[in-house]
Amino acid sequence: MIDKTLLEFMEAMLRQTPMEFRRYAYKDIHWNNRLLGIVGARGVGKSTLVKQYLLANRDKGKFLYVSADQMYFTSHTLLELARELSLDGYTHLIIDEIHKYPNWSRELKNIYDTYRDLNVIFTGSSILDILHGEADLSRRAVVYPMYGLSFREYLKLFHNITVGVFSLEEIVNHKVESPSLPHPRPYFEQYLREGYYPFAVEGGFPIKMQQVISQTIESDIAQFAELKATTARKLKRLIGVIAESAPFKPNLSSLATVVGVSKNNIADYLIYMERAGLIGQLRDATGGIRGIGKVEKVYIDNPSLMTVLSDGNPNIGNLRETFFYSQTRVRNDVVSSKDSDFVIDRYTFEVGGKKKGRRQIENIADGYLVKDDIEFGFENVIPLWHFGLNY
Repeated sequence: MIDKTLLEFMEAMLRQTPMEFRRYAYKDIHWNNRLLGIVGARGVGKSTLVKQYLLANRDKGKFLYVSADQMYFTSHTLLELARELSLDGYTHLIIDEIHKYPNWSRELKNIYDTYRDLNVIFTGSSILDILHGEADLSRRAVVYPMYGLSFREYLKLFHNITVGVFSLEEIVNHKVESPSLPHPRPYFEQYLREGYYPFAVEGGFPIKMQQVISQTIESDIAQFAELKATTARKLKRLIGVIAESAPFKPNLSSLATVVGVSKNNIADYLIYMERAGLIGQLRDATGGIRGIGKVEKVYIDNPSLMTVLSDGNPNIGNLRETFFYSQTRVRNDVVSSKDSDFVIDRYTFEVGGKKKGRRQIENIADGYLVKDDIEFGFENVIPLWHFGLNY
């Protein structure tokens, strides 16, 4: 028999779950996979997403939602719970924050291999090495990354303004139509300040964001990489140094000197921070697939995080590039350009303000100037905010 406290916890969590707005990932995910993972940075809405799925489908099966840090798991294992669920005819086990459970990968593997009538959905920090953990989940788990709000999603969640999704091809060909948004600039400025994270709709964003940063470094990264408390503090110093200069071409020796760590560790720390959703690393096209090339620039992960880390006064030029990168990477393979800022497929993009000239792209085929502070595009000039409608 299923523990009564687990059922009570699930119902309490479901009562607090809004259904009016669903993230882009809801439609992307193939929910019928037997072992399904959703990973992403803290605060992007993973927990809400899986609870929405449960509420929308609980008449089609028998579900249990748990959080991996519940007291129940101090004296019980996930494998024991899966056995009970299978015996009681449950069809779905949803495990939130799997990274808080020790030996999670081995137990997920055992559940998958043993209880073939039970579908398992789990969420976790993006710092987790889901596919290369201590147990091999690469042939078993289907894992989806989840990012923060696009500008389009922000408009819907914060202001109930509905705008469609537009592909990169539609954006560069000026096919964007937004009759419900005649003047986007005020909303766009608000989005840059605090629109990337869904929890900002509740208020108190700067304080909550500082907590997210601390928990990501001191808990998620430190636990995953088995870092000492002193090293975690140095990571905080590192994110501060990056925030002051990003985007910039990384010099590992200089970063190591400023932070006070070995140069040999800096590259690993940057990867940890990238996977945890604190920074983005723009690579060149070497190797031809995402994430393989040499790192050419380091960014703060998104404009809202950048605003908090700069005490509310980010450099506007850096903020524009950060926005473009954070929005286009979700649907596209974004790499560095030798001549300009970014390359996506055959397109080259130079990002700037409304007075930005065309010198850097004038001799580039399929070169586009992406400008802030304009509402409409023309020829090879595209409004920056249009790229916030890509997902």
